[in-house]
Amino acid sequence: MSEKVRERLEGRVSYHDSVEEMLKRIREDGLSSVFSRWEDQEKIRCKFCLEGLSCQLCTQGPCRISEKAGAVRGVCGIDRDGMAMRNFLMRNIMGAATYGHHAFEAFRTLKATGEGKTPFKIKDVDKLKWMCEKLGIDTDQPINKMAIELAELLDREMKTNPDHESKMVEVFAPTKRKEVWKKLNIYPTGVEHEVQNCIASCLTNVDGDYVSLAKKALRLGLSTIYTAQIGLEMVQDILFGTPMPHEVDVDLGIMDPDYVNIAFNGHQPWVGVATLQKAKEEKYQEMARAAGAKGIRIVGSIETGQELLQRFQVDDVFVGLMGNWLAIEPFLATGTVDALVMEENCSPPHIDQYAEKYQVALISVSTIIGVPGTEHNMPYYPEKVDEMAEECIRIAIENFKKRHGKVKPMVPKHKTKAIAGFSTEAVLKAIGNDLDALVDVIAKGQIKGIVALANCATLRNGPHDWNTVNITKELIKRDILVVAGGCGNHGLEVAGLCNLDAIQYAGEGLQAVCKALQIPPVLSFGTCTDTGRVSMLVTALAEHLNVDIPDLPIAVTAPEWMEQKATIDGIFAVAYGAYTHLSPTPFITGAPELVKLLTEDVEQLTGGKVALGDDPVEAAKDIEAHIIKKRKAMGLK
Repeated sequence: MSEKVRERLEGRVSYHDSVEEMLKRIREDGLSSVFSRWEDQEKIRCKFCLEGLSCQLCTQGPCRISEKAGAVRGVCGIDRDGMAMRNFLMRNIMGAATYGHHAFEAFRTLKATGEGKTPFKIKDVDKLKWMCEKLGIDTDQPINKMAIELAELLDREMKTNPDHESKMVEVFAPTKRKEVWKKLNIYPTGVEHEVQNCIASCLTNVDGDYVSLAKKALRLGLSTIYTAQIGLEMVQDILFGTPMPHEVDVDLGIMDPDYVNIAFNGHQPWVGVATLQKAKEEKYQEMARAAGAKGIRIVGSIETGQELLQRFQVDDVFVGLMGNWLAIEPFLATGTVDALVMEENCSPPHIDQYAEKYQVALISVSTIIGVPGTEHNMPYYPEKVDEMAEECIRIAIENFKKRHGKVKPMVPKHKTKAIAGFSTEAVLKAIGNDLDALVDVIAKGQIKGIVALANCATLRNGPHDWNTVNITKELIKRDILVVAGGCGNHGLEVAGLCNLDAIQYAGEGLQAVCKALQIPPVLSFGTCTDTGRVSMLVTALAEHLNVDIPDLPIAVTAPEWMEQKATIDGIFAVAYGAYTHLSPTPFITGAPELVKLLTEDVEQLTGGKVALGDDPVEAAKDIEAHIIKKRKAMGLK
């Protein structure tokens, strides 16, 4: 980051005042944080790793590639492009496998619900029937039987191999894309098969061809969206309701130390929803009051919080979302959290120091979470979710007795309104279920184009959420509608860009559309798993116009991508045919042919490509130029 930018930021490490405020307390209390540990690591970065030119796969290594030192290949003979792409593919495997794990849990939960083994009900019957009709399941049968059959089909889809075509791909992929993927040999099968194939390909001396590895990554990205993400989000809609816009509260100011506060952190909403249902019962509120609290409150943390935010109204029990993953430590430092219930991802491994200092009970409700200091471990089984929820409440109430009056609370006075709950159905409803209305405002130039922001939060390219907020402001100023998901979406919600007041930051044309529809210029589409949901809206637009995805005035941006789930979303976008802006630059810069493949050559193959750039203003200009180019090709001004 340039000195000019550093000066403008005046030493801040986060865009958000609430986080800055809490970091002062964290420093005074002698604790480390993501922000302080970042500075420590900056002193010892390895340039070979940053460039993707380091390999530790076999005992002949670790190998590094350095032309200056005369080491132009690893001991096995792999070159710089093969090494960098193999490293990149391995990150993608982790992301795809994690989405696959989420989908597995979703499908088994739907099946158990159909069997009457969970406290959940089929809330969106119409979506269940719609999915069954799409996939060829008989809808003239009891609802629960339909749910079971759908769950079993979706689980099988993840295991689909090349001998059988995926129904999910056939039903949900854009028509014109399928032939492109078949021609390139990247037509996807099930995510479990693709993960297995990619892992085997990364073994030493198996696949050292960067082009071959890149094509496997593209196929893996497609399989992740179509056989994991879309299915899991549709199942969560079936169980908990399809998101519709409603006003919510976000930021650390939602906390009240006088309540038993249970926060749900991760990606999967099962235990969170079950606990929220119980917390609304007078029986459990009375238990909390008997312990000296005003009652029980449920707090959303990162993606699980957003899943709750998308589908549930904020009230006296569910109080909203605290922010994204870089705000977890400041959140715990408020001294108001009684239980942090964790599943799937983004539970930092050193929060045990916060649990001890601020008296927080750490609870794992997943087979894959292992945070040091976690005393309560409950592997997730759908048929046990009711008792798991009850145990979370019991643990939190006991913790309240230890915390309240002993840990000094510090709650920043920052709370923001946001409109959450957008979905494909919500957008269509807003335009009277007539895609021609959307086409019309795009044709007139009131909306120049649409950008999907699917994002994490990182410190590599500047302060927490700084790039995300600023590129979004630049895009909406240019009359480009932003559809947001992931931790970046939480950053935009906290920054106030997902409410009606944000209309003032939009260009004149976008302002008019937002005022007419009473929507903000940034639509909160949920979490990074909603990449699949966003693609469904874009696919519907392409099918309506009978064009291919690369023909549309759209783009994708990940201005603060951080981890492996982000990379697989980005790879999907390139295979899908989208201009895909990434910041920070991926760790492949030491591989010039690979960089050329991803940023130039792949556009001739899939129609999509990777665009780089860490300056939000310049990146927004480049995205706008791409959108204008696509508009002109469609005969639009």
